[in-house]
Amino acid sequence: MAKRIQFRAHGGPEVLEYVDYQPAAPGPKEVRVTNKAIGLNFIDTYYRSGLYPPPSLPSGVGSEGAGVVEAVGSDVTRFKVGDRVAYGSGPLGAYSDVHVLPEANLVKLPDAISFEQAAGVMLKGLTVQYLLRQTYELKGGETILFHAAAGGVGSLACQWARALGVKLIGTVSSAEKAALAKANGAWATIDYSYENVAQRVLELTDGKKVPVVYDGVGKDTWLTSLDCAAPRGLVVSFGNASGAVDGVNLGILAGKGSLYVTRPTLGTYANNAENLQRMADELFEMIISGKLTVDISQRYPLADAAKAQTELSARRTTGSVVLLP
Repeated sequence: MAKRIQFRAHGGPEVLEYVDYQPAAPGPKEVRVTNKAIGLNFIDTYYRSGLYPPPSLPSGVGSEGAGVVEAVGSDVTRFKVGDRVAYGSGPLGAYSDVHVLPEANLVKLPDAISFEQAAGVMLKGLTVQYLLRQTYELKGGETILFHAAAGGVGSLACQWARALGVKLIGTVSSAEKAALAKANGAWATIDYSYENVAQRVLELTDGKKVPVVYDGVGKDTWLTSLDCAAPRGLVVSFGNASGAVDGVNLGILAGKGSLYVTRPTLGTYANNAENLQRMADELFEMIISGKLTVDISQRYPLADAAKAQTELSARRTTGSVVLLP
């Protein structure tokens, strides 16, 4: 029997169970993948806590991984048994030895990219791709603000911004994380544990503020993000690490300079197999060319998923974290 992590009720990491299960046979347009490495992400904790409702309970966990095709459905045309593949958009259940997914959710994994690299970069890297290349298409020369610049998404964003010739101001919570963000390509950092973020952005931009703010933190940084955006600027709220943003007052957007706000998701950008593979190909090329380095900072056995989520939620991790079946 295969093993997986699941939860029967919402709660903290303690609700996660390591159990035996029987993987399903793939449907006509599905692929069964033997996972070689699994990605750990904040969104996993949202489903576990109930912030995002899973389709049903008990529920599997995780939406990112990489491995080898074990079986294919009768109508699958893009993959065959033995192919190296990766995924970053679910369905839930990636925390497992074996995972069944729709063919459209998988991408072909080049030999030059390891399974651990792919598992550590798919969701975060595709997120950075759509944020920097689609939600607000950076051309080079811009100065931007990116919250949590030493985290998994932030570390990649620093590197990608540097490659594009963009000055990224990154918020961090310690001197160590500031050094990490700088090493990854941040132009400047702001330690929010003792610095006023909005004031420092004003100083760093000579009073102009920034045309776009990327905010994956959510509730705790929402108003600060609005204060950092230039008139007619865009605030991209793409995550809820500190809790969901609610009660948005449109009048505040007017008062702070006719601001724009968007709440994008990967699913609406990678909304078909062609778009997903195109985005992944750009991501993989950035890695193969050396412009993007995937920092696998921690590895945990799959059985220790609860411990891994505890460390992630406490912000004691940097870069990417992977689970190994």
